[in-house]
Amino acid sequence: MSQYVFQQIINGLALGSLYALVAIGFSMIYGIVRLINFAHGDLVMIGAFTTLALVGYGVPWPLILMFVLLVGALAGMTIEATVFRPMRGAQQVTGFIATLAVSIVIQNTGLMILSGQPRNFLFPAFMRQRVQIGTVSASLTDLTIIGLTVVLIALLLVIVYRTRLGTAMRATADNLAAARLMGIAVNRTILTAFAIGSALAAAAGLLWGGKFGQIDPLLGFAPGLKAFIACVIGGVGSIGGAMLGGYLLGLAEVLFVGLLPPQFAGYRDVFVFTLLIVILLLKPSGLFVRHVEERA
Repeated sequence: MSQYVFQQIINGLALGSLYALVAIGFSMIYGIVRLINFAHGDLVMIGAFTTLALVGYGVPWPLILMFVLLVGALAGMTIEATVFRPMRGAQQVTGFIATLAVSIVIQNTGLMILSGQPRNFLFPAFMRQRVQIGTVSASLTDLTIIGLTVVLIALLLVIVYRTRLGTAMRATADNLAAARLMGIAVNRTILTAFAIGSALAAAAGLLWGGKFGQIDPLLGFAPGLKAFIACVIGGVGSIGGAMLGGYLLGLAEVLFVGLLPPQFAGYRDVFVFTLLIVILLLKPSGLFVRHVEERA
């Protein structure tokens, strides 16, 4: 394998990791409350600017990661408790409009406080080194993004499939009314799902800034939209589908730009949405089909 092709694959896996982290939150929230949270992508921006602020105060990077996860979780819990919980049980269109409103509020608040000027965002200098792997090499930043994403997803899977909390979340996702009758604290379970999904999105913001080197208050729009596409490709409501969809989308997007002639580079988003249409035509429910009841 040539160095160029190998680097494109690593780039695709790194980008797919970022999409997967955000997409998992979309799927977790939809799986439980049947709500597409369009404000979810803005938590990526919150995570990125939280990181930038902590770096300015000289906080060590391991502590930064923990603090970013905490800030993302608190932001998600606040949004759920103050906006979505009061309208639970309303029509789905009400929830969709509310999520769009929350997204606009977060974005414009960021513009007022932080201004629209892009900020430079750099990982430590040693992260820009390259790691030799056999006859090829890869960026340490990309390898860190991939590795940290794998660790975070593994921890999530342990929580979802090996703990009582995870059992409660899966029971609530299967049938909210039955879960309530069985004594499950539904409100707390939903709040926890928002917290976990939002924490992962904030961590994606930390990694997104480190990979691309610049952040701004509208940062969350692109990863949020792409992550939603990844959810649809994999199957909305499926954690496994969200992960697979994120990696497929990241690899396809990077390889489309990297392996085709340069004049096609400007059409990467066209390719992404074309891929979405093709998959929906062939597999309308996504690659991981999950039949779920409709509720708001």
